[in-house]
Amino acid sequence: MAISPNGGLVGHSAALRLWAQVPAELAERMAPLSGVMVRDAVGEIRRVVPAYAQPLEGKFREVLVGAVEMAIVKCFDQITDRDGGQDDWKDVLRRSGRIEFLEGRTMDSLQTAVRVGARVVWRHLSRHGRDLGVPTDTLFTLADAVFAWVDELCRVAVEGFAEAQANAGGALERRRRQLLKLVLAEQPASPRSVADLAGSTDWPLPERVAVVALEYREDQHRLPPVSLGRDVLVDLESSTPCLVVANPGGGLELDLRGRRAAVGPTVPLAEARQSLAVARRALGFVRRGLLPDVPFTSCDEHLVTLALLSDEFLVGRLSARALAAFAGLTVKQRERLETTLLAWLETRGGVGEIAHRLDVHPQTVRYRMHQLEELLGDRLADPGERLTLEIALRARRLLDRARDARSPVRRA
Repeated sequence: MAISPNGGLVGHSAALRLWAQVPAELAERMAPLSGVMVRDAVGEIRRVVPAYAQPLEGKFREVLVGAVEMAIVKCFDQITDRDGGQDDWKDVLRRSGRIEFLEGRTMDSLQTAVRVGARVVWRHLSRHGRDLGVPTDTLFTLADAVFAWVDELCRVAVEGFAEAQANAGGALERRRRQLLKLVLAEQPASPRSVADLAGSTDWPLPERVAVVALEYREDQHRLPPVSLGRDVLVDLESSTPCLVVANPGGGLELDLRGRRAAVGPTVPLAEARQSLAVARRALGFVRRGLLPDVPFTSCDEHLVTLALLSDEFLVGRLSARALAAFAGLTVKQRERLETTLLAWLETRGGVGEIAHRLDVHPQTVRYRMHQLEELLGDRLADPGERLTLEIALRARRLLDRARDARSPVRRA
């Protein structure tokens, strides 16, 4: 980005003046290239800029593709709609700049990404322009407009980046954010590295921590700040917000301003990432209806469900094999026998106790147990088979409940 001798930014309105010199019919003929340009620009940015060399998914994909798409589409709009508004693309680019800071990327990476994308766009425009027989002078004007436009994009994105940086509250908050990432890194950091950074961030190095996963909210960048105390490392604004709580006591009392959250198990500091993984799994289960829909979920209260469904592919295979004997039954027959079998496995009580639990006549229980003995035979006497059957039935019951909760029409 060019800087004037007195420190001001040069070229803020230069692009608009240059776009005015490009024939509108040329933009209309080139506009169909925008989809290819977006794809190639995103690919080149991820290839060339190390900070963007990550899977194109989730919030990262939404922000990167959205910003590139807005920049390219607006590029053509500037030619065909001279009086078009400016706020839409500026809002997108400022937000992108804020998120780049919150995700830990640098201002240099951000500006490099913009310029790499611009080179890709210009290659397409120049090649297509020559194929269309566009005069050389017009192509030069188009090139000047593109790169003046890049200066404007960079300026606005950097404004958002600087705004987020200022809101982060200075060096101490930035170091605490770095410490949180270090504690939760996929490759565990050395204890010495963690201790050194903790010593410079006013974070009392704990023996044990609990990690709280928070549900992402579209408006979280605009929510008022919260004060959670010096024992808590905070990330409330990234695409995967979370907290690391040092030496949690018997319960966590956190003011999260209406955010849905799940607290993972309390673990040694070196295992903080595992606590976070469990907490995120719990949030996913809440969304799917596998766990109660409450504002704050304690994973310690749902360890059986979290463990049982930690690998749904395997538990699905196990259930299909264990309950294959029921495959030929109708849906109602299967449900009645599975409910009775699970009650028997969980209580190992007599017919009267099972009948009371299921609210049916004892003779109904006897009849169903006779059917189960015919279907399962010696498996009912084998401890290993009984365990397998109980796991399969519990998993199926949980998944059926979640599916029914999502379906507007319950099964007949």
